[in-house]
Amino acid sequence: MKNNNDFLTHVPPMGIYETLYAFQNSYGSYMGEKGTHPWSQGFPLTTQIPGGPEMPISIPINSDDLKYPKAWGQPDLRQTIAEYYNYYYGSSIDYENVMIFAGGRPGLTALLMFLQSDIEIQIASTEYTPYYDMLNLLNRDYRLVDSTIENKFYPTSDQYLGNNNKRKLILLSNPCNPTGKTRKGEELKELIRKSEESDNGVLFDEAYEFFHTPPISSLQYVKDINNSNIFISGAATKGLQAPGIRIGWVVAAKKYIEILGNFSSFGMGGVSRPSQLYAMKLFDKSRIELSRNSVPRFYDEQRQKYGKRFLEIGLEIFSGDGGFYHWCKLPNDLTAEQLNERLFKKGAAILKGTDCDMHRLGKHSHLKHFFRFSFGPLLPESFNTDIKILTEVLNFN
Repeated sequence: MKNNNDFLTHVPPMGIYETLYAFQNSYGSYMGEKGTHPWSQGFPLTTQIPGGPEMPISIPINSDDLKYPKAWGQPDLRQTIAEYYNYYYGSSIDYENVMIFAGGRPGLTALLMFLQSDIEIQIASTEYTPYYDMLNLLNRDYRLVDSTIENKFYPTSDQYLGNNNKRKLILLSNPCNPTGKTRKGEELKELIRKSEESDNGVLFDEAYEFFHTPPISSLQYVKDINNSNIFISGAATKGLQAPGIRIGWVVAAKKYIEILGNFSSFGMGGVSRPSQLYAMKLFDKSRIELSRNSVPRFYDEQRQKYGKRFLEIGLEIFSGDGGFYHWCKLPNDLTAEQLNERLFKKGAAILKGTDCDMHRLGKHSHLKHFFRFSFGPLLPESFNTDIKILTEVLNFN
């Protein structure tokens, strides 16, 4: 029965959390605890990967670091991030083009919050799960661009841009979560060129920048960010292997960073200074060079190894060459929901394809036979057990 005295509007959790709660109810413990298999989880190993840098274990803190942070982020970290992009991607930004957030999602949400009301967002129909929640809770006007088996889950630039006269913001994860499809080279360059020469914009969510060989950023092709509507979201969450410090950033024209900083002054209050200090250590020049080499190499090996065996046990693979996921189709009309029911009993779970369907059609979704398998948090030695469990549940009668 509805309580007419409710003061807050109910908000459901992001799709992955519904899976995690269902897993906990079924298995009796949290996903990620000892004995579980976190194939549904979107985080990398937070330990040293083979050939990779060690993770910092301490940071010095003085009394100044306990004061309020700057609303737009500490200048040292903002400058370090700007120099990183300039060195590796040939951009020409400075610290005033960078704003620090408490992870990637708050930055994305803030950008969508202050988007002009006449702008229509263009987004693929198969995309990062929380985009749906962000767009609908903020009541944003958006158009879905087909991302299906028919176009191999890879919409073209022309499909994104469409042919109506509305101002547009293209929102896409690159490499894509969940498919791993990666927009790069001449096609990425052309998408940016068309946006820079029009009233349109692009918001690139580059959380998986390091999970492609070579690492990729759209800033490589942006000519003059201060005279563009190009936005880049990055984070320490994935490639820098530190999701728990909650450090993300947005790179954009200085006039847009000023707006975001103004919002932070009353809506956020800045981001933890100790977390920003830890991020500074992650950006140490020798360390970042090692990360950019070791992270793509390690996860390429994982992608290839799992992909090969998945084909052998009867899965269809539609994955790209980025990210740390496999985008799979189940055989014999098995749905991802049914797969999870079997996996829960063995301490495992995947992300259902329906949670990545921007149409949100549930059991009627064309993605109900798809699932996202994450090898992000998996150690190499878990491989044989992972394949054994999957084989058993696929052959279950």
